Amino acid sequence: MTLTRQEVSQHNSRQSCWVVIHGAVYDVTDFLDSHPGGPQVILRCAGKDATEDFDSVHAPELLSEVLPESTVRGHIDLAELQVLDAKLNDTMQTKSDSNAPPSLHSLINLHDFEHVAQKHLPANAWAYYSSGADDEISKRNSARAYQKIALRPRILRKIPSVDTTTSILGHSVSLPVYISPVGIAKLAHPDGECALAAAAGKRGLVQVLANGSSMPIERVMQSRNSPDQPIFQQLYVNKDIQKSVDTVRRAEKAGASAIWITVDSPVVGKREMDERLNLNVTGQGVAKIMASSTSPYIDWEILTWLRQYTSLPVVIKGIQCVEDAVVAYEHGVQGIVLSNHGGRSQDTAQSPLLTLLEIKKFAPHLIGSKMQIYIDGGIRRGTDVLKAIALGATAVGLGRPFLFSMSAGYGEKGVLRMLDILRQEIETNMVFLGATSLKELRPEMLNVSRLERDLIGSVKL
Repeated sequence: MTLTRQEVSQHNSRQSCWVVIHGAVYDVTDFLDSHPGGPQVILRCAGKDATEDFDSVHAPELLSEVLPESTVRGHIDLAELQVLDAKLNDTMQTKSDSNAPPSLHSLINLHDFEHVAQKHLPANAWAYYSSGADDEISKRNSARAYQKIALRPRILRKIPSVDTTTSILGHSVSLPVYISPVGIAKLAHPDGECALAAAAGKRGLVQVLANGSSMPIERVMQSRNSPDQPIFQQLYVNKDIQKSVDTVRRAEKAGASAIWITVDSPVVGKREMDERLNLNVTGQGVAKIMASSTSPYIDWEILTWLRQYTSLPVVIKGIQCVEDAVVAYEHGVQGIVLSNHGGRSQDTAQSPLLTLLEIKKFAPHLIGSKMQIYIDGGIRRGTDVLKAIALGATAVGLGRPFLFSMSAGYGEKGVLRMLDILRQEIETNMVFLGATSLKELRPEMLNVSRLERDLIGSVKL
């Protein structure tokens, strides 16, 4: 059945809610309350074309998964749709011509990508990606912690080449760097997590796919460069535990190589920039909508539960003190991520690098053990990477920089450019330090006295 815009626009309430997506008209009235982001996200598009909103965060496959054929009421009049598309294209072309992004060649560090992203990302995307909790003290301190550590280079060491390879959960990688789980990557670029997978494969890295990925894991797997390219699946425990079971089983069936369970955000942090921007639209920020289904009612027994459903390696993401690092080790996990969620959860939580120093001082037996230690938050330079490795980390995760590198239409090419910049910085500074491989990086190459002042005096393990 062919419908006009006028006919569709009459169904603009909670009692009768129709939306248009790619020309098809869906009756989503009965779906409103089960939408993970809440009904308001859909109601703002009631009686209208929701294609742009849908495509910004979802893959097309999701339609058939959540909306049965019986919800289709017809299709919008093609002539009306073409007129709208023509106007939209004219507007976008004008905007593109007057606000063209700089060439990738002109971007020479990771901060450059962030500046471009701030200028070219939609306001809601920038707020969601960049915002931290409360006063954003933890967000800033995560980066400042690296600046408090000074390097102690060794000279006159013959360094014909450097080896930056390492192993993450048994998978060989070309750099001690991985892609942290970042949600709704389609807000940065239409290819979203698929662009990240393609770039990771070409540069020999590991990607951790976010629980809130805007692309289904099956399509991300298809974007890899080879069947051996590892993808790990992030897991937030859902209030509806069966949905978490489904996530684990789907990931394992798709070929994921590990499960990274995130535990540092049992509730969502107060991300004020995100909330303020979306207050008049949905009444809450994108982050709060995304996290509304996360369960705060879990404890260490969740690991026993998880092992009922998978034999894949398990990593706990969100360790913020040495005491919990020791408990994780005793529970036999294969890895931990020292993380305060990028400063997005509890503000004034200590920096992950300080947690690594705690482990080095109070539980040194964890470093180099069967449990690998990863760290994220605030890493923007090759020197940051080397400092973390020298202190005992296996690898470091970056999140926001990967999203920023895709923005402004750069996509996969932007990610590749960013990784090449980071590699050059890592290799150059290894030569300065006098290290031919990551194994030669030692704490003695660092002066950590300024950061050690922030260490807790003693702990009871």
